[in-house]
Amino acid sequence: MDLHVATKWETAVLTGGPADGLRMRVAGRPSVLQVTYPCRVEAPADGVQVAALYVYRRQLAVHSEPLTYGYDSASP
Repeated sequence: MDLHVATKWETAVLTGGPADGLRMRVAGRPSVLQVTYPCRVEAPADGVQVAALYVYRRQLAVHSEPLTYGYDSASP
């Protein structure tokens, strides 16, 4: 019995927010995507990193490629 499960990749595009127009490939139609941007830290402690977090939610009305994810300004 073959336990390999094929992964279906689809094209997605982000709309609005800081990553507007960014295109990517996603598997499994995730409902939420997170985009992070590194922040510059003054006098960082050992290994500390800071990233700005932006949330994009899948637009459920879109059923074909490219899947559309809209910027959620209220998240996280």
